[in-house]
Amino acid sequence: MLRGFHPLPKLALCLAWIVASLIVFRLSFQVGLFVAATLLLLLDARVPPRRVLLLMVPFALFGFGFLTTSVLFRAESGFALQMAREQGAAPDVAPGLVLFFRVLACGMVSAVFALTTDPGQFVRALMQHLRLPAPLGFALMQSMHLVPDLRAEMLQLRMARAIRLGRPLRRVPAPGEAFALAIPLLAYAIRRATRAALSFEARGLQPGRARTHLPQPPIRRRDWVLLGVGGGVLALVLAVLPPGFA
Repeated sequence: MLRGFHPLPKLALCLAWIVASLIVFRLSFQVGLFVAATLLLLLDARVPPRRVLLLMVPFALFGFGFLTTSVLFRAESGFALQMAREQGAAPDVAPGLVLFFRVLACGMVSAVFALTTDPGQFVRALMQHLRLPAPLGFALMQSMHLVPDLRAEMLQLRMARAIRLGRPLRRVPAPGEAFALAIPLLAYAIRRATRAALSFEARGLQPGRARTHLPQPPIRRRDWVLLGVGGGVLALVLAVLPPGFA
């Protein structure tokens, strides 16, 4: 369902839930949003559970300081207390715990959008519907393709190095190996940048120039229905919450 959802309404819906997470200082809301986003990744997007857990690690590390000071040391940081006072938190809920789950909830909602949206289709939709300049759009697509290509090139270089040295490929490169791969990867990135510049020139990517676009999927009725359902659920949740939550 989410993979067939048009990128622009999906982006608007994800941003609305993230904004709601930032203004609602209630533990139940943050935990519910975190669980709902995780279930969407597991059940709808069919992301492997191991990958979902790995996605949680950077967000959990970001909010780990609030969790440890609040739960383990029974103390609260000045920032957490200030946020709780400004957003009308309930007195019986630890502010650090709310901030920890807020980070996880926002991270999982972002992951839902990132893992269920084709990057090329998203950039083309921005160019066609929101008038994103063509040079910026193609630069974004080049950068999105460069990162996985660099990873594949690094793997090939590591395999060739392991064959030459006659030893098995390590899971994590040693410091010496990483230093030896820096120059070849830099040369590969420079070649890719040169080819991208030539491609830009061939396409005539100049600001303000009229351009044609390949046919893109329009925003269909199903997309509007999903947007309305998601927005309606958010409005219902906000209406059910007791007054003074934000």
